[in-house]
Amino acid sequence: MSAGSSTVQTVPTGYRTHPQDAGPGLTATGVSWGIDGRLVLDGVGLLAPAAGVTGLLGPNGSGKSTLLRVLAGVQQAGGAAGDAARTTFGGADLAALPRRQRARVLALVEQDATTDLPLTVLDAVLLGRIPHRALLAGDSDADRAVARTALATAGAHELADREVGTLSGGERQRVHLARALAQEPRLLLLDEPTNHLDVAAQLGAMRVLRELAADGVTVVTALHDLNLAAATCDHVVLLASGRVVAAGPVADVLVPEVLEPIYGVRVDVLTHPRTGRPVLSFDLTDPPS
Repeated sequence: MSAGSSTVQTVPTGYRTHPQDAGPGLTATGVSWGIDGRLVLDGVGLLAPAAGVTGLLGPNGSGKSTLLRVLAGVQQAGGAAGDAARTTFGGADLAALPRRQRARVLALVEQDATTDLPLTVLDAVLLGRIPHRALLAGDSDADRAVARTALATAGAHELADREVGTLSGGERQRVHLARALAQEPRLLLLDEPTNHLDVAAQLGAMRVLRELAADGVTVVTALHDLNLAAATCDHVVLLASGRVVAAGPVADVLVPEVLEPIYGVRVDVLTHPRTGRPVLSFDLTDPPS
C-alpha cells in the first residue's frame, strides 16, 4: 500500500519506535450494542497493534465511549450481531477470562469516573492493586511502592494525601490514570484521558502513554483532539454513527478525503517542521461540497 493511501490497513507503518515482534494486539470483531431500539455500535471491527498507541476518533456520539466499555467487559455486546462479537488480546479471548484475571490484563480509565467514598488519593490508587492481592489481604509495602510510582508517572505524586473529593477535574483525571497504572496492565483503555487538562498536562499525559507503549503496553485511547492524535498515535480508528469508517496509520487516515465528509469542515494537512507529523487545519467558512 502506498504511503498516501487512505484505505483501511491492518498492519500499521511509520511512527512506530517499539519492537515490531510484540505479538498479537487487541482484536475485536462484530461488536454491536444498542439501547431503546437504536444501534450505538453496529458490527464494529477493530485492530489495535501490540505495544503501540491507537487513537479512537470520531465526532460526538459516534460510539467511542461505548466501544471502550464493551472492549473492557463493563458492558456486554448486544444487538443483531451481539452473539458474534469477539474480543481477543494476545490471542486470548478476553470474555472467557475470569474477572480477576482480566483485571490483571487490562485497565480502563473512564472519562468521568467518580467516587463518593472518603478516600485519600493514595488509597484510591491502591484500588488498582486489588487484582494482584490475595482475597481479603491488605495493602503491602510493595503495593504502596507501586501506587506511589504510578502517581509519580501520572504527575500526581503531590496529591497522595489529598481527599479525592477535593480534587479538580484535571487532578482527578491524573489520579484515575495512576490507578490504572497501578494495575500494571498489558492493555490500557482510556476514554478522553486529556479532558480537563491544560496543554502542558495533555502533552504530558500522552507522553506517558507513548512511554508505556515503548515498554510493551498496548494502548487504546479515545481522543477528541485530532491534532493530538496526529502528534502522538501510531494507528487510528475513525468511527462515525457506530461504524468504523477508516483505520490505519495516522498519515493514511487523517487526510481531507476521509475527515471532511465525517466532520463537515474543510481540512488542510500541513507537516510539523520538527517532527514530520501531520498538522491539521480546519475551516468552517469553506465547507466541503
